Amino acid sequence: MTPSPLALAARLPRLLSLVPYLLAHPGVRVEEAASDFGVSEKQLRRDMELLWMCGLPGYGPGDLVDLSFSGDVVTVTEDAGMRRPLRLTTAEATSLLVALRALADVPGIVDTDVVRRAVAKIESAVGAGGTPTGVAVGLTSREEETTSAVRAALDRRRALRIRYYTASRDVVGERTVDPMRLLLVEGRGYLEAWCRSAEAVRLFRLDRVDDVHELAEPAAPPRSARPTDISAGLFRPAPEQREAVLLLEREARWVAEYYPVDDVLDRDDGRAEVRLRFTDDAWLVRLVLGLGGHAQVLRPLELRAAVAERAKAALDGVTG
Repeated sequence: MTPSPLALAARLPRLLSLVPYLLAHPGVRVEEAASDFGVSEKQLRRDMELLWMCGLPGYGPGDLVDLSFSGDVVTVTEDAGMRRPLRLTTAEATSLLVALRALADVPGIVDTDVVRRAVAKIESAVGAGGTPTGVAVGLTSREEETTSAVRAALDRRRALRIRYYTASRDVVGERTVDPMRLLLVEGRGYLEAWCRSAEAVRLFRLDRVDDVHELAEPAAPPRSARPTDISAGLFRPAPEQREAVLLLEREARWVAEYYPVDDVLDRDDGRAEVRLRFTDDAWLVRLVLGLGGHAQVLRPLELRAAVAERAKAALDGVTG
């Protein structure tokens, strides 16, 4: 399975931080390290397996990162120079600046001031050498407005009324929520809040908030409201959800980025198979038909037949 670009973007800062973290915590348990990074043990072990293939040119003994395991305890035995000051080429600095500017503008970063100071230092160090400093990367204007409004409500501890698009049901509805915190998960910003209509803690993707209005009343999540555990992933299958496998053409690959999917399998011809969960058959049929022939249902077969039947009925209506 090939990770999505957003998943890779979220993984890179973790990989860069992992060796210094392990050096500062010799003999740390994998479970504890995974908790500190907010990922599952399985994901952290995958990260450490990748580190074994990272290192300095030459890539011989002593050039690669090496880790030692004793049961569930991990220790760095060779850091491949990752404890030394980082020296970047112009191309490397440009790539890093783009990534840092994106991080600085995404909601949920623990300390955006630190990120912005890092940007300023890199620009100061390499700007004279011709590194472009005007690369524009960030949120859309609507997302920026939403993020600012949510941050202000969190600072003032006020409730919010939001108009939100629920992709899994293809509906837009209004919610009154009590904000709890902002999160950055897999490169996307989320508002975690107590939803008064659902009477539960919910995560609202900021790019799907159509409108936000701060209320005069204070935010008051009940004492029973608990932060969402995202260590095993953001989305977990609900009992009422079913699984579908779609084959996406290149033009429809954005579906794997916009909707939560379980897996993405890239094919050699540029197409991709995705596994996603759904609760409403009609929603999935509309999604596939709306992609204009750039997607097809592989499983379940009854939904594949439903898409074909709906498409035939539409053609008959046009030609009849």
